[in-house]
Amino acid sequence: MGQKINPLGFRLGTTQSPHSLWFAEPKNYPEGLQEDQKIRDFIKTYVQKNMKISSANEEILRIEIQKKIDLIEVIIVVGLPQFLMEKKEKKPQEIKKFQMNLQKEFHYLNQKLKISITKIAKPYTNPNILAQFIAKQLKNRVSFRKAIKRAIELSAKDNTKGIQVQISGRIGGNEMARVEWIREGRVPLQTVRAKIDYCSYIIRTIYGVLGMKIWTFIDKEEE
Repeated sequence: MGQKINPLGFRLGTTQSPHSLWFAEPKNYPEGLQEDQKIRDFIKTYVQKNMKISSANEEILRIEIQKKIDLIEVIIVVGLPQFLMEKKEKKPQEIKKFQMNLQKEFHYLNQKLKISITKIAKPYTNPNILAQFIAKQLKNRVSFRKAIKRAIELSAKDNTKGIQVQISGRIGGNEMARVEWIREGRVPLQTVRAKIDYCSYIIRTIYGVLGMKIWTFIDKEEE
């Protein structure tokens, strides 16, 4: 069998938790799923337009949604860019305005909306942040091996147990597309209890589109 399962979905319920946490009747499930997607799209669009961020995906790592009887709690998880965190601390009125606009947009839900912003403790254990770092280096025509080596050094400072990076495409502008793998430390992909984080990332360079996948092993596997 091919290894085609998503590493995050494979570990859902063990080391990975869902980004949406709520319960609904089967007939109401599609409607709830669409609401979650609309909330996520609205937040990213609002942040990009009104808070002067070039790309909301670089600021926001994920958006978690928890639904209760009379409350919808939206948790925005940010990584290295601290723009939203600075707004939260220095200009809380902008975050309050953000929350009011979100409530106004989804007034038909008849539930209160609460927004909270959190920052991950060790950003360089997150593969999305490492992917953004490598992408910026490659767009500046830095050697892909040098860029990945630097990313591995940053992840090692945050006590990552292992990292694996795959890049495919016209690497370095070569005529022939190829696939390159670089691995450091342990990355036990077949162990469900191992806390593996994963992301796939598209890099648009002047010589073509590159595809990148990153796996990080954060904790020791549980006995």
